[in-house]
Amino acid sequence: MDEVLLRSLTPKVLWILVRRGADFAAAEDAVQEALVEAIRGWPVDPPRDPQGWLVTVAWRKFLDATRADAARRRREDVVDAEVAPGPAAAVDDTLQLYFLCAHPSLTPSSAVALTLRAVGGLTTRQIAQAYLVPEATMAQRISRAKKTVSGVRFDRPGDVATVLRVLYLVFNEGYSGDVDLAAEAIRLTRQLAAAYDHPEVAGLLALMLLHHARRASRTAADGSLVPLAEQDRSRWDTTLIAEGVEILQAALARDRLGEFQAQAAIAALHADAPEQSETDWVQIVEWYDELVRLTGSPVVRLNRAVAVGEADGPRAGLAALAELDASVPRYTAVSAYLHERDGDLETAAKLYVEAADQAPSLAERNHLTRQAARLHNRH
Repeated sequence: MDEVLLRSLTPKVLWILVRRGADFAAAEDAVQEALVEAIRGWPVDPPRDPQGWLVTVAWRKFLDATRADAARRRREDVVDAEVAPGPAAAVDDTLQLYFLCAHPSLTPSSAVALTLRAVGGLTTRQIAQAYLVPEATMAQRISRAKKTVSGVRFDRPGDVATVLRVLYLVFNEGYSGDVDLAAEAIRLTRQLAAAYDHPEVAGLLALMLLHHARRASRTAADGSLVPLAEQDRSRWDTTLIAEGVEILQAALARDRLGEFQAQAAIAALHADAPEQSETDWVQIVEWYDELVRLTGSPVVRLNRAVAVGEADGPRAGLAALAELDASVPRYTAVSAYLHERDGDLETAAKLYVEAADQAPSLAERNHLTRQAARLHNRH
């Protein structure tokens, strides 16, 4: 069974059902039932037109579930032409579904969660990890969002800023190793950039391309994480870097700075350095100052502390870190790194152990554990 194909078809089929008049929650249920039948039947008898097959089966599931409803005859009269599974429309509806999931009736966090579930195909657990909240909390949030949009007509697009946050979360989830959505997020962001002439859309696309350019060097052959400072820069995709920088420069020239443009500028400065030692950390700190002004995010302030530690020394980095709440994700890992840079290996080793216990992924936990073991051996 081609799970990649099913993942790519799911949002298209879901949007077709919504466009035909199905409410969101019922449409998603029907699509999930159709996917179950596909998993059972396709290995033995694969359809010539997978999307058309899924649309037909999902729509029939929807009709079966709503046949007792008073609006059955109206729905069936309007869309009765779906009976035979002909070739599916060539139009890619995935991007439209992103906008519909970012409906004005939803809060931004609910819109992001719902889109990741309905369009990205992520599990509730994966979305909860992206949000750093318990799985039960995220399940309730998604359930409430589905109920909200089920009673709303999808006749207006959602907020562009919310769609950008959705796309960036999907892109970052693409690096988890569990699901690979980074390339799909880039494809959709290219479509969004073509449809919406806005510097922040271009900034997000540039940021994705610059990060994606380093993907081959992010992990070792055994699957372990490779920190930026240790990556083999000869493996970076210079074509993607050049494209990302060009898009970013055009966006910055419009003088409407936003957070994605600022993040892309930082990524570009990393990509521009032939060696780690040649990184322009002073300019990176300046861009982090802009990001703090734009977002006020504690995570941005945490990353700024790392940059300050590189630009002005570890003591300055630790001073910047001391201004933050220790509950910020990855605070302990940053503290360990800066203490190591400052020569306090004993404290750093203890902090690496604590950070490993707090790590959100197995790969990160293993990386931090190795750092602790390395310092214990040295000490």
